[in-house]
Amino acid sequence: MDKELRVIVSGGGTGGHIFPAVSIANAIKAMRPDAKILFVGANGRMEMERVPAAGYEIKGLPVRGLIRPLWSPKNISVMLDFIKSRSMVKSIIRDFRPQVAVGVGGYASAPTLNAAYAMGIPCLIQEQNSYAGVTNKSLAKKAEKICVAYDGMERFFPADRIMKTGNPVRQALLDNTMSKEEACKAMGLNPEKPIILVIGGSLGARTVNDSIAGGIEKFDNAGIQVVWQTGKYYAEECERKAEGSEFVKAQAFISDMATAYRAADIVISRAGASSISELCLLGKASILVPSPNVAEDHQTKNARALSDKNAAIFVADKDARAQLVDEAIKLVSNKARIASLETEVKKLAYHNSAEVIAEEVIKLAEKKN
Repeated sequence: MDKELRVIVSGGGTGGHIFPAVSIANAIKAMRPDAKILFVGANGRMEMERVPAAGYEIKGLPVRGLIRPLWSPKNISVMLDFIKSRSMVKSIIRDFRPQVAVGVGGYASAPTLNAAYAMGIPCLIQEQNSYAGVTNKSLAKKAEKICVAYDGMERFFPADRIMKTGNPVRQALLDNTMSKEEACKAMGLNPEKPIILVIGGSLGARTVNDSIAGGIEKFDNAGIQVVWQTGKYYAEECERKAEGSEFVKAQAFISDMATAYRAADIVISRAGASSISELCLLGKASILVPSPNVAEDHQTKNARALSDKNAAIFVADKDARAQLVDEAIKLVSNKARIASLETEVKKLAYHNSAEVIAEEVIKLAEKKN
């Protein structure tokens, strides 16, 4: 394709949407260094910080999610913001002149891909979860290609447009070649003592944080090191609770997650799609605590996809405060069980997802030209 490649990427709200979006953009740039890529996000959401930090320009929209119950009068202003956002996107598209639009889920992708479709721009959507999000379901008939990570997605999308690609993950996680000892040294950890990495998702997780806080004394008594990402909403409270601990270190956000993964013997995590994909590709033994506060309980389905294949340990959110710490101490002390989980979870990994999706994006752009 001789013509300059111009791509709009839209979506966000959580790391689970943003990390795949940035990974796809990076893969496009690797294949086509001349490509111009513009992100469109929702004002006030995480993408407005994370995307520029990754080196890409982003335009913000006033779009918001619907308020429950749906008949709430407050949704009138939500719909007005959607209409305004759609009008803004049309102006962005006219100025930027993309040949293709990519949606990864989240508030902003709805007005962006609706406008792109109406203006004759081919669209691709990427669905990370085993249960499709509301936005992607609404866009399905407008997308020429739908990239998914799980089987059975034809119950949400037209079967002839589905392509199973897996979920892209942050390239830095795959590029890190540190040994466990090197990673421990970089993080100030003792490689001779067990290490548990706790990640509750990019925004944190109340149940996971409460469970870890309640087990600090147990971890100290067992000599188990805990690298605890709390999320910014819970950071102050959790850091205060861990103040006197010799082995439990709480922090709002881990900037070098690649090194943290390398250092950890096991991982405690929510079961968002991006986290699941990372665990599979990195071959990490894990305990999954699915969030119950998601559409159609899709994190439970994500987690069961691993635990049913003996590739992870499942702990229900309602049981976590009573069971999670004991399960973690038991697992991190059992090297044979860790090795078995690592072997099985690697079998579920999809490699080169970002590159496969990027190729499809470029094909759609060529079709447009």
